[in-house]
Amino acid sequence: MAAETARSWHEIVQQTLKRNEITLVPYVPDRVLTPLIKNLHADPYFNVFSTAREEEAVGIVAGAWMGGMRGAVLMQTSGFATLANVLASLVVPSQIPLVMFVSERGTLGEFNIGQSLVCRTMRPVLDSLAMEHHTCTRLDEFEFITDRSIKQAIATQAPVALILSPLLTGGSKKLDK
Repeated sequence: MAAETARSWHEIVQQTLKRNEITLVPYVPDRVLTPLIKNLHADPYFNVFSTAREEEAVGIVAGAWMGGMRGAVLMQTSGFATLANVLASLVVPSQIPLVMFVSERGTLGEFNIGQSLVCRTMRPVLDSLAMEHHTCTRLDEFEFITDRSIKQAIATQAPVALILSPLLTGGSKKLDK
């Protein structure tokens, strides 16, 4: 029996979104998320497009849920800083199972002070909104965490944030220069 080829984190996200019938994926461009974004654009199963701001992407997914469609938002840590109002006033009280994939910047050698400040406040904001969140660091448990988090979000009609650690994604390549 041949050894199973290891899948990348972005292949796992793509397959898990399909398995959970998530077809709509608005995003704000991000260097770390680029392989995932390219793969989703290449797959006709998904309706994938860039938005100007994270709040716009969240609003689109919220409206789509109300219309019977499942969606997920892709963003980086700094973009999360703009979301407290839309999460507290729309997503949480309306019980929208928003799935957010957040590429984590601001840690493990970050050069940008703005990224570092937002990274330190992101988890406390999620906690204050009583939002489920998981920091994904290991490829061997990533599919389980992603799949179960999506299923729980839909079953409980509650949002979830999956924070993609540089330990999982390799982080921003700019940091390596």
